[in-house]
Amino acid sequence: MNARTPPPPAIAGQRLDVWLWAARFFKTRALAKQAIEGGKVEVNGAAGKPARTVHVGDVLRIARGEERFEVELAGLCAQRGPAGIAQQLYRETPASLAARTAAAELRRMQGPAAPARRPDKRARRLIRALGDLDMV
Repeated sequence: MNARTPPPPAIAGQRLDVWLWAARFFKTRALAKQAIEGGKVEVNGAAGKPARTVHVGDVLRIARGEERFEVELAGLCAQRGPAGIAQQLYRETPASLAARTAAAELRRMQGPAAPARRPDKRARRLIRALGDLDMV
């Protein structure tokens, strides 16, 4: 920006699905919309809707896979940008950060989960077709 370029206009509010996409919680707006409609996102303790307008200071609870986030909106952005800028759009609560760290450590200590049962004949054929097993 030079001295003549005016600063970008401040955004009063933004759609929830656009904000989740711009803050890089989801790769696409469609995935953000699916998560919201599936009940994985709460805004200020209430269920969210994709077109709901969010404002700076709102508190979001986001469930993404095994991760649970509780964040406060610190800014709004009209477009998706680099990860460094996206991280400035929210502040994660200390309790949420501690819970995520503890859950990640627990998953790391447990190791990979074993399959529930041995693969049957059809599954073994599919595995061999994928080339995951050496032919004996």
